[in-house]
Amino acid sequence: MSAPQPSSEPASEPYKPRYIDRHPDDLKDVIGRAKEVGCAKLIVTGSDFTSSRDSLELAKEFRRSAMFCKGGHGRHDEHTTPCEPKDSEPTEHRGEPDAETSAKVIDELTTLLADARSSSKRHLVAMGEFGLDYDRLNFCSKAAQLHSFEAQLKVAASVQPQLPLFLHSRAAHRDFVGLLKGAFGEKLERLEKGGVVHSFTGTIEEMKELMDLGLHIGVNGCSLKTEENLVMVKEITLDRIMLETDGPWCEVRPSHAGYQYLMERKPGPEEPEPAPAPNGEPQPAAAAAQQQTKRPKKQKNQKKEPDVPNRFKVVKKEQWQQGAMIKGRNEPCTIERVAKIVAAVKGVSIEELCEASWRNTVHVFGLGEAD
Repeated sequence: MSAPQPSSEPASEPYKPRYIDRHPDDLKDVIGRAKEVGCAKLIVTGSDFTSSRDSLELAKEFRRSAMFCKGGHGRHDEHTTPCEPKDSEPTEHRGEPDAETSAKVIDELTTLLADARSSSKRHLVAMGEFGLDYDRLNFCSKAAQLHSFEAQLKVAASVQPQLPLFLHSRAAHRDFVGLLKGAFGEKLERLEKGGVVHSFTGTIEEMKELMDLGLHIGVNGCSLKTEENLVMVKEITLDRIMLETDGPWCEVRPSHAGYQYLMERKPGPEEPEPAPAPNGEPQPAAAAAQQQTKRPKKQKNQKKEPDVPNRFKVVKKEQWQQGAMIKGRNEPCTIERVAKIVAAVKGVSIEELCEASWRNTVHVFGLGEAD
């Protein structure tokens, strides 16, 4: 890639040594691999108070590479919302809004933002991630999510100077847009710094409405699952697209529709031209096929050649090795896979796509000012 790429990475347990006692902390290796593929800046996200504070510490430790943003939404069972779900509650009512808890949470959020801006101005680049996720109501009810999102948007609108927004919307487009307009105006004219709706999986119509409102669209492995996703991604304009990984989740999997664009099959042995028939005419296809050299059958237990080459060695977590990626744990370095798929889908070069994504990210988050 010709341009360094931002990569949103939650400050998540899978990157910390206490996640697994089978291997030591390899966060420096994770960041090293990201740099090796051209990912010069990382945006580390928080989805609750704990992960947001962890994000800040990571940004301080890796100050030349990492920035962070603060927020929370109902996707996780530990989250920054005015509710705390209880196992004894029915799923549809888990984490209903509570006025007293809400006030405390918003006060803590406001304080955390103020502290981060005063002590770590160079590290805090956005508010987020936060939003609505109706695919995971088992973690937090719709009512609680709506209450929480509206409350956090009020905080975002009141902070001066405003921060860009790092947003999440899954199966909740109407409510998502409605609350944004309620906080920032019908055209989001009061949203001074813009924002991105990350990990986007919505429809073409929803994507275009968000772009018409001035928002950017973030694409990662989850955005490349289905053929419908790919059709949508193709329609995102280059001046509004951002590339991300959202590790340790949202990797591109073999079952994803976009995976086909990563395939690099090795060419097989050259097949001979079919011999002409006795009368000099080309043989029928069936007869010609019989004369072609047959490929050797795959032997039992023979290992399959990988269809998608890995830049780095990948091992199971139980077999951890220094310098190797862990299977099933997405990393910033896989941004090159996202870029390769998106470029192929859009019919542009990887260089053109990456330059556009980097330019958009710097424009919204000001990463270039953090050098």
